[in-house]
This record gives sequence, C-alpha cells and structure tokens, in this order.
Amino acid sequence: PNLLVNGASGIAVGLATNIPPHNLREAIDAVLLQMEQPEVSLDALMQVMPCPDFPTGGYLLDSPEIRAAYETGRGKLTMRAKVHMEEGRAGRKLIVVTEFPYQVNKARALEDILKVSQEKKTLFAGIADIRDESDRSGTRAVIEVKKDADADKILAYLYKYSDLQTTFGVNMVAIAGGKPVQLGVKAILSHFIAHQKNVVSRRTKYELNQAETRAHVLEGLIVAVDNLDEVIR
Repeated sequence: PNLLVNGASGIAVGLATNIPPHNLREAIDAVLLQMEQPEVSLDALMQVMPCPDFPTGGYLLDSPEIRAAYETGRGKLTMRAKVHMEEGRAGRKLIVVTEFPYQVNKARALEDILKVSQEKKTLFAGIADIRDESDRSGTRAVIEVKKDADADKILAYLYKYSDLQTTFGVNMVAIAGGKPVQLGVKAILSHFIAHQKNVVSRRTKYELNQAETRAHVLEGLIVAVDNLDEVIR
C-alpha cells in the first residue's frame, strides 16, 4: 500500500493530509494479516506494524498517540535525533548527533541551535562550539560543551528549544469512495485490499475476454482445416 509505505503530505482547498511513511515489509505483513482475518483488531495489526518508519532515522518516542493516530487517523508523534555523548579535549563533553528527525534539515537545524543558544544565553552558556563534522561515512554534528557545564541538562534544553526534537502531526486524509475521508489504519488497509481485488478482477476479466476472442478465431480455423477442400472450393 503505497499510501502507507511512501507517506503523503499536502494541502488542497480546505483540506490537508499528513501521512507518515512506513516500513515496506511491515506494511505488507499488515495487509496479509487483514486479508486473512478481516475482523483483526488494531492491536493485532500493531504487532506486525507497530509504528511509522521514518527514512532519515532518529527515534520515535513510544506514546499512546501512535495508537490514537492509527485508530482515528489523527495524532501527534514525537521524534528525536539520535544522540550520544563523547569525551572531547581538555575534559570537555561532546554532544554528537548522528541522525536527525524526519524532514529536519541538518544545516538549518545547526543554525537554529546557534541562534537559540545566543537568545537564551543563561540556558546555553555551557555550549563552547557547534560544528558539522559530517563526511562520506555519515552524518555527524557536534555540540561541544564547556568543562564545568552539565551536558545532559543542555541536551534536555536542546530537545525543548531546537529541532533535535520535533513533532509529526498525523492527519490521514485520503480519497476513499470518491470523497476525502479521515481514515484509520484498518480502514486504509480495507480500501487497499478492495482496490486490489478490483484490479485483479478487472485484469482477469480482460484476459478472459481476449482469450475467448482468440478461441473463437481458432475454433473457426479448426472447422476450416477439417473441411479444407470445401473451404478452398
């Protein structure tokens, strides 16, 4: 189901949609489960497709909002950058970011961190340097913390005031039955399965019609070959 796998976002006249992307294997498993058990519960579906899968990595915080989004088609997911601490020179701590939340631009995020650290100097006075050390081996953004500062507290403030933590507003609106509808995951899967049944049925009927037309011609040729002399005459 491309709608779930690729996700979708956009605004039309008076309508908006924001569908998060999902893992391909998990989405297919969820479709198969619903095909085999049409009355399957949402909780059972979430055993095979537990949450969205954002391609840029990072963390998706576990919360009841995930189930709410899957049930109603609307919810607010919290995403965080993938961060770890390292020891730097002269006893300084390094906050190292290796994966950013979905749809967060790395360069702009670092600029925003610099800006917010200047605006809220009392909270971020412990930041000594911000630099981008990314190379061909992957993303690596470093926030260097002064020796006497609390790196964990600074990281907590960064989650609060910068794009190291963002929210994804789920609003799963799609065209179903010719009109826009807000759909939960079970409804999306049901519409997809019904669509696939329709596609396969129409394709099979078309192939049958083609085969019957060809068979009609071949049956005529068989009659002609059986009565060759009369046909020639």
